[in-house]
Formats: sequence, C-alpha cells, structure tokens
Amino acid sequence: MKPLEIQDLIKFVAKSGISEVEIESKDFKITIKTPPHKKGKFLVEAQAEVQVQGQMIAAPIAVASVAKPISETPASTDSADDDSNYITIKSPMIGTFYRKPSPDKPNFINIGDEVSESTVVSMIEAMKLFNEIEAEITGKIVKVLVDDGSPVEYDQPLFLVDPS
Repeated sequence: MKPLEIQDLIKFVAKSGISEVEIESKDFKITIKTPPHKKGKFLVEAQAEVQVQGQMIAAPIAVASVAKPISETPASTDSADDDSNYITIKSPMIGTFYRKPSPDKPNFINIGDEVSESTVVSMIEAMKLFNEIEAEITGKIVKVLVDDGSPVEYDQPLFLVDPS
C-alpha cells in the first residue's frame, strides 16, 4: 500500500466516524484506531512480512501518529472575553500530557486549586522521560484545556489561571 493510499484511508476513517479499521493482505497488515470520544486523532500501525532465507519475518514498516485538531463548536464572544483575563500555562515541549504522577495517584491539581511558581501542575512524557511541569505563576486554576493522556505540542495551552 502506498503512503498516499494510507493517507486517503485515514481521511476516510476520520469522516466516517469508524473507531477501528484493520486491513490485511499477504504483504502487509494495517490497523487504524481512533478513540470513539476523541474524533480526529489516529494511531496507524503497518507491518509487512518479509521472506528471508525461506522464513517469514514480520517487520514493522511504518508507525505514525497523525493528530488533527479536534473540531469544536466555536466559543461565544462572551467566553472569549472572559478568557482574556486569564494567564495560560503552555507546554514547554512535545510529548504526552499527564495530570497524575501515576494512574493510582490523584491529579497534581484540579480546577479551583491555588498554585504558586513552584507548584507542579502536570507531567509530560517525551522519549520515555517524565518531565514535571511547574505553574511558574501564582493564581487559581480556572480551566484544564487538555485531556489526560493526550499528545501535546510545543507551546500548546494546558491550563488557564486566574492571577487575582
């Protein structure tokens, strides 16, 4: 399967709302999975079987994460005005955002919590390293903008803080 055909397949899955597609032939196997509640984020895995000296060996040929912004209904102008009073805590790196230090522990912070410059608000995993993210401002958490376990990009807003 050519890369262009894979891209077309991803676009088709995005429009159809299907949560998982698996295609297998004698040369390759491709699986496209989308979380049912997070339309627009994809994990694509492809694997080819290669014959080496009479033995069939499974070899990964492509693993790609394709993330499109989740389309949401535009916010009203009133909420846009309200958000302008807040300070945004942004991601300092690309990685996976976590609100908890581990699955069995409570969140670092919740809406309504007071934070200071050294308060750890989240963790971002990048290349198997977990980096604690500090607030770097003093105020009250008003809004959490990213879901736990979601991929984040550099400079992506994570939290809104009321500095008053």
